[in-house]
Amino acid sequence: MDTEQSIRSLAGLRLAVGASAWATPRLAGKAFGLDADDNPQSPYLARLFGIRDVALGLGALTTTGASRRHWLTLGVMCDAADAAAGIFAGRGGYLAKVPTVLVTGVALAAAGLGAAALAGDDGAAPA
Repeated sequence: MDTEQSIRSLAGLRLAVGASAWATPRLAGKAFGLDADDNPQSPYLARLFGIRDVALGLGALTTTGASRRHWLTLGVMCDAADAAAGIFAGRGGYLAKVPTVLVTGVALAAAGLGAAALAGDDGAAPA
């Protein structure tokens, strides 16, 4: 997969996950094994996460050059922080093993995709 396709794929995933977390936060949480019923504040937190991912996806899709590299870098930073948060939650005992693996694994995969896109991005406008 070329860099442009990687960026579009990653941005598309961000838009889909972010929009679903915003629009249906309880359902999106359940997809990751989270229990919104036991945490009534979780839809609020899911929407914070959701809009962040939408912004990161749109930023990567609608910019070129140094601006796009900036958006990609911010995405990798957020994904790395999400992975760390998943690890901390699992170790802290407030996230069960399966959800810990799911949220951490997805965050690490996104960070890897973002880092690969960033490494291959020459900053040129898409063809």
